[in-house]
Amino acid sequence: MADGQIDSTLDMINVQRQNAVTNHIREGIGRKIFMLTPSFPFLFIGIIIDVVGDALELDVETTHFQQLENRRWFIHIDLIEAFFIERDDAPRIPELKDFG
Repeated sequence: MADGQIDSTLDMINVQRQNAVTNHIREGIGRKIFMLTPSFPFLFIGIIIDVVGDALELDVETTHFQQLENRRWFIHIDLIEAFFIERDDAPRIPELKDFG
């Protein structure tokens, strides 16, 4: 297989992966999500409001700093490293509070 064909195949796989993740998040609109990102503020917990193109609109309940909470954030889906969306038949995301 030529290098161009390999690159094309890998590009198609990446597009399919991105579409699958975007659709999975879109199906979670109205539900709580826990997610980690590789850059600050690293952790978000909130309600999925919408998916606009390849960005997630999130009503943030919890993150590392209280000043960043209770706001709507737009997060590029490609920047999400790991996530968990609450479902009716799955464990709940716990309420994280400052225990200090």
